[in-house]
Amino acid sequence: MPFTFLKYLQPTHYFRLTKNDGATVYPKIKNLPTEIVKQLQRDVRFKSELARAYDLSWQAIQKGYIGDAETYREFLELPLVDEYHFIRKYFNRAWVIYVLLIRLLSFKNPVKEFKAFYATKGIDRSSYLETPIQYENWSSFESQRTENQYLVSVIIPTLSRYKYLKDVLKDLEQQDYTNFEVIVVDQSEPFQENFYNGFQLDLQVIYQKEKALWLARNTAIKKAKGDYFLLFDDDSRIDSQWISNHLKCLDYFNAEISSGVSISKVGAEIPANYRFFRLSDQLDTGNVLIKKSVFKTIGLFDRQFEKQRMGDGEYGLRAYLAGFLNVSNPYSERLHLKVGTGGLREMGSWDAFRTKKWFAPRPIPSVLYLYRRYFGNKAAKKALFRTVPLSIMPYQFKKNKPLLVLGVFVSLLLMPLVLFQVFKSWYLSGKKLDEGPLIEVL
Repeated sequence: MPFTFLKYLQPTHYFRLTKNDGATVYPKIKNLPTEIVKQLQRDVRFKSELARAYDLSWQAIQKGYIGDAETYREFLELPLVDEYHFIRKYFNRAWVIYVLLIRLLSFKNPVKEFKAFYATKGIDRSSYLETPIQYENWSSFESQRTENQYLVSVIIPTLSRYKYLKDVLKDLEQQDYTNFEVIVVDQSEPFQENFYNGFQLDLQVIYQKEKALWLARNTAIKKAKGDYFLLFDDDSRIDSQWISNHLKCLDYFNAEISSGVSISKVGAEIPANYRFFRLSDQLDTGNVLIKKSVFKTIGLFDRQFEKQRMGDGEYGLRAYLAGFLNVSNPYSERLHLKVGTGGLREMGSWDAFRTKKWFAPRPIPSVLYLYRRYFGNKAAKKALFRTVPLSIMPYQFKKNKPLLVLGVFVSLLLMPLVLFQVFKSWYLSGKKLDEGPLIEVL
């Protein structure tokens, strides 16, 4: 990443890694189109010209630049004051103090750290996301993919959610794009075969006795006939243009993956960057359209994540490293109900860092398996420092910042227990690493 301090705040972010061809996502400003540069804000308060250029590159990606400009392949060291300037500009003040403490605990020169810290105290938080890059011809763009009527395979794993699955299938009946099949992998007990009668859909139902999410998705992908696979959840609601806007997004950006945004009724507030197109730094298998060729190239989902978390995050990272373009698409939105029964809860947990039992691993071992495999042990440890203390408070309080801060102090009181949980997770993730990925080819 262009600024070194991001290793403390985003230690396991996709864009920290260079792709397999050595490229990053950050464009060289001299190669950006003029109309894009005009939508960025040059900050002359940085001490070095190099930091000003890196800042514009960062802005371009965060504000939604998607294009083919030449990107940086390496980044040079910046003055310490520019590093503090950057994090003050884009992150909450609490995280600036966090970075300072981490630096001091890492035996960095305290005089230099405090000098740079105080020299930048006048830097205000930027509101740059209020002015994202505009793609004004989106509304008038005519997609060849929708006109050519490629077959789309909608893939839905389900477990004991017939009440909600009914609405999901009804929403699919209302789609304005009609050339699609629906493959439901049903793991419910008891299995209600008659439930599927009467839907006006090209519907294939696979009963799977083993309750395994990634097995279900892999099975459906192998059965699918489509040119595109649209992965969906069984507790979601969508509008009638959901499929057509996914296809249009691929066409508009010449992308391989369209990541629709998921608006949740439970949990953290909606991120500001969900309002506009941007390079996606995640993949949500509850709402994503992926070309079949991606699976042909990098394989299916890694079953090391079975009954755990972040299998979709790993797949998105694998696709990113392979050079596939993944676009966050605000026009293919879904409402994620996160209902209280059935689904992933019966197979594990819906939260990666919050445990259900006192002596359960924290985080779930698959999380550390992902971090350690792709980012290394040092980055994984930084991620633990950043996330574990905040995870002490229950999921429903994720919006409440004072309670999250309280969670940090509670974690200090519970330090022996928390350390036991973390070491247990580290040990179990090590076993996964020793076994290696469980990835089938398509």
